[in-house]
Amino acid sequence: MDASIAEKPYTDENDIVCWHSDHTQGRSVKGLNFLTTLYHCAGVSLPVGVTLIAKTEHYVDPKDGKDKRRSPVGKNEYYRQTPHPPPPARRCQQAVGRWVRVLTQAGANQIRFTYVLNDVWFASAENMRFVKQDVHKDFVMPVKTNRKVALNLVDQQQGRYARVDTLALEPNTAREVYLEGVHFPLWLVKQVFVNGDGSTGVLYLVTSDTTVTADQVMALYRTRWNVEPYHKSLKQNASLEKSPTHTVTTQTNHFFAAVCGYIKLELLKRSTKLNHFALKSKLYLAALHVAFDTLRQLQPVRLAA
Repeated sequence: MDASIAEKPYTDENDIVCWHSDHTQGRSVKGLNFLTTLYHCAGVSLPVGVTLIAKTEHYVDPKDGKDKRRSPVGKNEYYRQTPHPPPPARRCQQAVGRWVRVLTQAGANQIRFTYVLNDVWFASAENMRFVKQDVHKDFVMPVKTNRKVALNLVDQQQGRYARVDTLALEPNTAREVYLEGVHFPLWLVKQVFVNGDGSTGVLYLVTSDTTVTADQVMALYRTRWNVEPYHKSLKQNASLEKSPTHTVTTQTNHFFAAVCGYIKLELLKRSTKLNHFALKSKLYLAALHVAFDTLRQLQPVRLAA
């Protein structure tokens, strides 16, 4: 599951075009906040479920006394809003399902996937239990450095926990732990990477699949990056942010049309071997050729100098 905001700074505020906290910018922005279930398999990423966050409730913030909006359903509640899906006949080992809210529909549509991936925002113990016990799938999730783990079942039963950043973990190796609030064992992997500026970063990953290696855990989580090109193409190539609409109904219709446009581009990418930006340029160029040919056929009157 992942969320994104399509900014609409000049559009009148309503239930879906309103102010949302953007952690990437560290401030609130006005626009459409949407959640996506992105299914990735064999190099293709398709949204199999999307939801617009509607802030239909008004309240007065006690901190500043200002009138604000909120959604009656939180994003983590959306994560868990689904009954049990039917078990698939077989699994696509390269498939990754993201955002569990539509797993029931995914099962009904015979969409086969193996792992659920999400960012740290959705890596709560409740969500982990939901994926493993209710959905019967495995997950790979990052955890914050202050999350507490027990090194064995006895320590967990006696409440002896330690923060993950205090453990003596070898980089890029897997270790069995028991996360606080999760009773089944997990692999904990400490991934050390180098940023673009040369600084070193650390990412702690946990997975419920204790049969995979640390390298496989890190490789699986890297597939989560496919949601970022999806967001970028949806906004820049499918014109999500370029909408002259003014009502909730027309804005919702435009959003749906943009998602359909992205799906068409993704399917064309597979058949043409061109990325979305190259496809957009090719379509524009073809349209310009048609317009120019039509203009020539009109044979406008030439004015003498």
